[in-house]
Amino acid sequence: MWKFFKILLFAILIIGIFSGILAYNYYGKVFRENVVVKDKNKYLYISKNAKFEHVIDSLKKHKFITNVEEFIWVAKLKNYPQKVKGGKYLLENGMTNNSLVNLLRSGRQVTVNVTFNNIRTKEDFAKRISKQIEASFDEIMYLLNNKEFTESLGFTKETVLCMFLPNTYEFYWSTDAETFIKRMHAEYKSFWTEERLKKAENINLTPIKVSVLASIVQAEQGRFNEEKPTIAGLYINRLNQGMALQSDPTLVFALGDFSIKRVLNSHKEVNSPYNTYLYAGLPPGPINLPELSSIDAVLNYEKHEYLYMCAKDDFSGYHYFAKTASQHYVYAQRYHAALNDQKIYK
Repeated sequence: MWKFFKILLFAILIIGIFSGILAYNYYGKVFRENVVVKDKNKYLYISKNAKFEHVIDSLKKHKFITNVEEFIWVAKLKNYPQKVKGGKYLLENGMTNNSLVNLLRSGRQVTVNVTFNNIRTKEDFAKRISKQIEASFDEIMYLLNNKEFTESLGFTKETVLCMFLPNTYEFYWSTDAETFIKRMHAEYKSFWTEERLKKAENINLTPIKVSVLASIVQAEQGRFNEEKPTIAGLYINRLNQGMALQSDPTLVFALGDFSIKRVLNSHKEVNSPYNTYLYAGLPPGPINLPELSSIDAVLNYEKHEYLYMCAKDDFSGYHYFAKTASQHYVYAQRYHAALNDQKIYK
């Protein structure tokens, strides 16, 4: 009897030891540190349609985890393979499998700051945005060129860029193209307060036309904000008098050659609705994304009698303004001579 009791105690002891080892092993898989990150490489990007296998591949590629099998075991234990959520996730050095799975299951991704300025075309814009969020260049371009979609927001394919106000905005990296554009539409609506709408009405311009004119002001003066209201006033004078705007940057845009440093008479012959030498009034759309300062410069334009402007011959970035063609001719001759001295012929 005593012998049987000793055998039973020994068996219980063995089972206990193995159970302890097994429990310790399981505990280690769940709570052992398994994440290794470096300061410059600490974000895990998961696409919105990613599968569990894609997450594993990304973790392996960037060497974020030291024991892949243990992570997979814990992930399956917590049913993560069926709950993959896209996003940009901030990983911390020394995270356990449990904390990593909990983070990814929760969808608690970090935000990104989306910034855009110095944009001329829809292609430039789509390229810039697609580098900052998951939405692709093609997805963004498709919507910007979709007549039904742009009109649903109150724009045309030509004017849709007026919607995007250069600034820095907070988004989730996993934002798709439609969500991004609709958020920008909301920002646009917020910008156009009753006060700004009233100012636009007072100069007989719609908000879109204000932005189109502001894009010309922006192209003429991208360095010194203090001169923008003067330039805006000059073009408003021309519009009110039925004069062609005759803005050189619109020719550059029409030609699509932004390397042009000197506009020639031959450039003025391009047959384009953006050629403000051939066609009176505003062009059909903006020639860039005007800064907020350029839009407000139009709304708060300087009242004067100037009709002409010419870049100063000292290449300071400022302009001469004139009320008469004869005075403008004097300034233009000075500037052309300065271009010749610098051997700038095109």
